[in-house]
Amino acid sequence: MDQTSSTAEQIAFGDFLKVDIRVGRIVAAEPFPQARKPAFKLTIDFGLEIGIKRSSAQITVNHTLDDLVGQQVLAVVNFPPRQIGPFMSEVLTLGVPDDKGEVMLIRPDRDVPLGGRLY
Repeated sequence: MDQTSSTAEQIAFGDFLKVDIRVGRIVAAEPFPQARKPAFKLTIDFGLEIGIKRSSAQITVNHTLDDLVGQQVLAVVNFPPRQIGPFMSEVLTLGVPDDKGEVMLIRPDRDVPLGGRLY
């Protein structure tokens, strides 16, 4: 789907329930100079049930490496891993576009338990 579309194709509620979106805490953030588009490598702790997962995120405009560590974020944890250059991305970290179309991470407005599922 194009990010500029005003409406998306309708899906059944059961399809939405298949997408497992969880909260995790970024425990490490590193540059990813090999990425085609500017990105960071994130290491995210989703708690005991899911554990530590890695993600590539194109968030370099609105977020800095130093500010990311310790932040909670939302991510899809049940997509298959995706090879991005030399890096294996295990989860899809979620964001929305700012007024210039640059990614802003979706985060809870206060700390919540790690691994909590979006509903």
